[in-house]
Amino acid sequence: MNTIKKFIDEHKHFLYLLILVPLLICFSLCQRFLKPQYIMHCGLDDYIPFLKIFILAYIFWFIYMAIGFVYFGLKSRSDFLNLVKFIFLGMGISYVIYFILPSGQNLRPVLKQNDILTQMVGAIYYIDPPTNVCPSIHVINSIGVNAVVINSSLFKNNKKIKVLSTIAMILICLSTMFIKQHSLLDVIAGIGLSTIIYVFIYTIPRIRKEREVVAKTKEV
Repeated sequence: MNTIKKFIDEHKHFLYLLILVPLLICFSLCQRFLKPQYIMHCGLDDYIPFLKIFILAYIFWFIYMAIGFVYFGLKSRSDFLNLVKFIFLGMGISYVIYFILPSGQNLRPVLKQNDILTQMVGAIYYIDPPTNVCPSIHVINSIGVNAVVINSSLFKNNKKIKVLSTIAMILICLSTMFIKQHSLLDVIAGIGLSTIIYVFIYTIPRIRKEREVVAKTKEV
């Protein structure tokens, strides 16, 4: 019992995940009540093939996210909080964009085959309607997890993990287009928003820290 109490006391930061509840409720409301006014499509979308094998990368996103939250939640409170800020900022800002600019897409093909991969794609199509797509939450969140991995001191000398995480992130982003869940425009918007969030969470604090070090050095 004491062990459980100690664990809870040392990992209270997991409670920040409760913020997911209102965010998911907000997304559900957007999906239910917002009708697309802007159809996301560009010429390059027509050249991107439908590749059902990428449903595996698309679904792996859920595992990738879970691993990120659990691992950093257990190993590094600061990294966990950076992940929480990145993901929740990305989702929150995206929902505001959905409300102001309701978007949708009509890229999905008619699924004629009945193999397991096609069935998995069909399940995603059924669960997640092609509305509120720009920017892509899949893209933002996968970039968020990878950003923590790349910047975490836990993997400072572990290039293998960084490379594997980056590959996973890239495959997830590509999967959104190859299973026709998102337009290239949604992916670009997701990357753009992620870049802005990255600057505020990592770049600016790093610059400030470097300046403080330089200032202290000069004082000595």
